[in-house]
This record gives sequence, C-alpha cells and structure tokens, in this order.
Amino acid sequence: MSVADIISAKLNEAFAPTHLEVINESYMHNVPKGSETHFKVVIASDSFEGQRLIGRHRAVNAALAVELANGVHALSMFTYTPDEWQGMDAVPASPKCRG
Repeated sequence: MSVADIISAKLNEAFAPTHLEVINESYMHNVPKGSETHFKVVIASDSFEGQRLIGRHRAVNAALAVELANGVHALSMFTYTPDEWQGMDAVPASPKCRG
C-alpha cells in the first residue's frame, strides 16, 4: 500500500470527509524518483465545523502522527467544512520548491 493510500485511509477513518484529495507532490522536490515524502491534503469534513484552522491542522497531524514521524517530510493541508469547500473552484496551487 502506498503512503498516499495509507494517508487517505487514515483521514477517511478519522474524519469521514465529504471531499478528500491526497496529492503526492514529491516530484516537485529534490528527492529520488518515486519518493513519497511530500504531500498536499485537501479535505472537507463536518468534523471541522466550529474549529479554527489551527485546531483542524492539529487534528490532521494527530491522525497522521505515525506517517509524519516515519518518512513524510512535508504535509500541506487545506481543511474545510463542506460548506466552505462547496464555494471552492479548485484545489489550491502549490508553490515551487526552493530546494
């Protein structure tokens, strides 16, 4: 099972999202081909209702603590309630790697 699949499974279990995208952005960084070290997560869940951004990010970090301690070097998060996500046109773009 790929790291992206593990991240997806854990986030689905923890948040029952109405929208979830796990995007491996490792190819954008100076890592070996086929690496799974840099990810972007876009998630919309009722679980985030009434939470501030920092609380949402802490909850995602807690759900992925094992992965973050074992190989995932970077995790970009975009966390929304279903109503917030409904107004979005697309997944936010990632900046170019500086390293």
